[in-house]
Amino acid sequence: MTTRRHAIGDLLRRSAARHPAKTALVHGDRRHSYADLDRAVNRVANALAARGVGKGDRFAVLSHNNDAFVIAYFALARLGAVSVPINFMLKSDEVGYILEHSGAIGLLVEEALAPVAAAAAGERVRVRGVIGSYAGWEPFAAWEAHDDDGEPSADIADDDPIQLMYTSGTESRPKGATLSSRGLIAQYVTCVVDGEMRHDDVEVHALPLYHCAQLHCFLTPGIYLGATNIVLPGADPGAILAAVEAERATKLFCPPTVWIGLLRHPDFDRRDLSSLRKGYYGASIMPVEVLKEIAARLPQVRLFNFYGQTEMAPVATILGPDEQLIRLGSAGRPALNVETRIVDDEDRPVPPGVVGEIVHRSPHAMLGYWNDPEKTAEAFRGGWFHSGDLGVMDADGYLSVVDRKKDMIKTGGENVASREVEEAIYQHPAVAEAAVFGVPDERWIEAVTAAVVVREGASLTEEELVAFLRERLAPFKAPKRVAFVAALPKNASGKVLKRELRDGF
Repeated sequence: MTTRRHAIGDLLRRSAARHPAKTALVHGDRRHSYADLDRAVNRVANALAARGVGKGDRFAVLSHNNDAFVIAYFALARLGAVSVPINFMLKSDEVGYILEHSGAIGLLVEEALAPVAAAAAGERVRVRGVIGSYAGWEPFAAWEAHDDDGEPSADIADDDPIQLMYTSGTESRPKGATLSSRGLIAQYVTCVVDGEMRHDDVEVHALPLYHCAQLHCFLTPGIYLGATNIVLPGADPGAILAAVEAERATKLFCPPTVWIGLLRHPDFDRRDLSSLRKGYYGASIMPVEVLKEIAARLPQVRLFNFYGQTEMAPVATILGPDEQLIRLGSAGRPALNVETRIVDDEDRPVPPGVVGEIVHRSPHAMLGYWNDPEKTAEAFRGGWFHSGDLGVMDADGYLSVVDRKKDMIKTGGENVASREVEEAIYQHPAVAEAAVFGVPDERWIEAVTAAVVVREGASLTEEELVAFLRERLAPFKAPKRVAFVAALPKNASGKVLKRELRDGF
């Protein structure tokens, strides 16, 4: 181990040395101090090493949130192995694709997902562990009980691959963003400084840990700082509100869809949420009307917008709490370790006020797409990471995200940003959630279409909503069709799956 060592596995060891008796991790009735968590990580790392897992080996984890996920993540980092978190909503053939594409030699799965894992695992996957029990798979508890809790010896460089974080795959086959310790820790520093994070935070982690937002903006920075981390199995609004009250949580991240769920839940006004001091949103754009409601109902909470993508590990820009209601709808300015600009189709910078593609340059950025040099070269052309998002920068350097390139609707010769229409829809008091997208149309080429969830107890017709929108939008931007649905399709990180909506219509 070199004196300049600064890899992911080192972060927990340092926190354990500073705060050995402090509660590091809570999951259900299991509570781990920093010293206990550090020893558990070493035992699992040594158990995996005894089974032939070493530096550079890819090792997948397929599980809902639990303490085993966290322990395995740090144990693999201690070995210099490359962890591959997998979306637990995927089917066996989709899981199989990631296992094959990553070349994973090992897989840890929770018991409920074991049949999916068994169907997906090929001969290459030779180390098989289960959180719980499943025939033919080794219990994770046996790894936790390994007799050696000393730190394993591994020569890990700052720029060695340490994780493959697969993109959500909402558009096509997921790509493996290759992340290093150097890139991730630069991103953690950005989150800590610009996100006002502290060692005395008590944070609820309810969104999936397989996703970069919860894992790399909140859970791992929390461990880095020595904060207390409450891990919930999922983003159930009632359970989140109960955990905030019970643990006196000070900090909470949710994507906009989950914040909306919290605001609409009957327990929101019954639970004691007075301990909350900081709130964060990201993963998708927050409707302005919802921002205003959060500010009104949680006035003591300092709210932050984190914008980015998996390839940026993931933060790129941040809008701080003092700017939320002044710069409504903005994604903020480039974060501490990031440069951001707007370019045209020829990758030339455009002036303030002109829409173009958002590109970034940063030590956060991934090493590249795993085994895909062509897509890596395309994404990093000109030395900047191309996000695929359309945005506009004002004269003060504040970014507004207009849309994903793929979500820009071209209707009757005019371009319509789906976000602009969604913002107008959210102004209607009967609307709980909405998504706008384009569908093929013989007359318009693409027709602006809206899927709308109506608030409980309210009523709304297509004619009423279209008339409401025509008072606020140019006629060509108003939806040609409105469909009322019980719920919007979402992935586990809370993103609306517009591909499913487009396919369905």
